[in-house]
Amino acid sequence: MTVGIDQINFYVPRFYVDMAKLAEARQVDPNKYLLGIGQTEMAVSPTSQDIVSMGANAAKDIVTDDDKKQISMVIVATESAIDSAKASAVQIHNLLGIQPFARCIEMKEACYAATPAIQLAKDYLAQRPNEKVLVIASDTARYGLQSGGEPTQGAGAVAMMISHNPRILELNDDAVAFTEDVYDFWRPSGQPYPLVDGALSKDAYIHSFQESWQEYARRHNKSLADFSSLCFHVPFTKMGKKALESILTDDIDEETKSRLTTGYDAATYYNRYVGNIYTGSLYLSLISLLETHDLVPNDTIGLFSYGSGSVGEFFSGKVVEGYQDALDIQAHKDLLNNREEISVETYETFFKRFDNLEFDPETELQNEQNSIFYLESINDHIRNYNTLN
Repeated sequence: MTVGIDQINFYVPRFYVDMAKLAEARQVDPNKYLLGIGQTEMAVSPTSQDIVSMGANAAKDIVTDDDKKQISMVIVATESAIDSAKASAVQIHNLLGIQPFARCIEMKEACYAATPAIQLAKDYLAQRPNEKVLVIASDTARYGLQSGGEPTQGAGAVAMMISHNPRILELNDDAVAFTEDVYDFWRPSGQPYPLVDGALSKDAYIHSFQESWQEYARRHNKSLADFSSLCFHVPFTKMGKKALESILTDDIDEETKSRLTTGYDAATYYNRYVGNIYTGSLYLSLISLLETHDLVPNDTIGLFSYGSGSVGEFFSGKVVEGYQDALDIQAHKDLLNNREEISVETYETFFKRFDNLEFDPETELQNEQNSIFYLESINDHIRNYNTLN
């Protein structure tokens, strides 16, 4: 009996800023953003969308009434925690109406945490054939206005139902993790924005990928020829491409190089229009691959997960026959295509309101066409959520 991803969905706020216009406002050559880091648009989070509401919005369309009875664990992976004690999974569990006898926890290791959450879910379900685990990756990537990291911001969430006999991706028992203590990106308690060593961060990412891939290939006697496609953690689309290119050496045949390069472009299409969503970036890339690329049953997909600080992991999954039937491709396209572009000036206003927890429902919700959860207010440090029908 196999375990894997039975359902997968994502949510992004309905506002975005055009990267070319942001570049112009920052007096930067637009190609530095469009080509240099490979980003076209960047999701912008209003104050009314935090990790709880985004996570619940990503999950609500894939959690059925039967699922609510079978889910025995909810795990939220995030590095945008809103509380140092209470897990956001508890609040999402409540919003979704999941049965009360379920474990709810939050996990942290920079952008990596969704991957150990999935591995934990897989191991947990091994002896529980009638149960399911809901894994959610939800984050708002923020570096500060006019900072070096500003063009690699974003916001969004990915929800995954992990179960037996999955309809999308069967997870293989082959994960290899690599840990190295490095200060490439970190956010001390109380700091509103992370501290980043940009050059070191890129080097640490590629080093982690090479180490985990090489050990994976050694342990399991695998080569790149064994994979239909590879997915990467994508803080920006050129980052994963640099990692991929680092192993497409001269001894790799041209067909494999072409296949993996084409697959990478498909796997980063959605990310190009969303930006960095930290823990969810790898899994948004997986959705993009599944929905924009030609795959056949039993194709093996390699996945590289990375979290600064740092932990990397390479693992794989096998595409399930009929996987397209479990995807809502049109809904995902509509979600991206029906967003509202805001000016750089408005984006800056949104950014400051988010930092100061200033709510403006008239602006943020007036043109919302979807039924969504949203953060309505904060009173005495208690967050109050509501539903827009």
